[in-house]
Amino acid sequence: MNRPVMLSDLLGPDAVMAGVEAADKKQLLESLAHHAAAALKIEEHLLTDILWEREKLGTTGVGHGIAIPHGRVPGLMNVCGFFAKLAKPISFDAVDNMPVDLVFLLLAPQEAGADHLHALAAVSRALRDPALCETLRKTKDSGALTKLLHNASTTEAA
Repeated sequence: MNRPVMLSDLLGPDAVMAGVEAADKKQLLESLAHHAAAALKIEEHLLTDILWEREKLGTTGVGHGIAIPHGRVPGLMNVCGFFAKLAKPISFDAVDNMPVDLVFLLLAPQEAGADHLHALAAVSRALRDPALCETLRKTKDSGALTKLLHNASTTEAA
């Protein structure tokens, strides 16, 4: 039996960003792609295109100020994530039409299969916790955000 996916499994070093500035959805996705591309050493324009194509299928703004943009990336070895707390909420065409300020970018290998879905479910489960989201919103420091997300992982798996 495999253990459940935890957020700490997905978040590498420097994967959590606080105070991210973005005027709109497009700028946010470009900023996330820039950060992830640098961390993963892959082409930034490739990530931007993947994220934008996924958004065209339907918004990844899941409601309650949360977005989970995601996509499959050729050549990526593992499912990985990046978390961004925005400086100010932005319009994201979310399902509830509320602006977004908490964003978890999830990237998976092209052939990830169920691993991608398990990771997406773990992120969704964690961010459905109103207490966690409230604490994330009050936290200004990326180190403290990282700790909260890692602790949320432990709680989710229990």
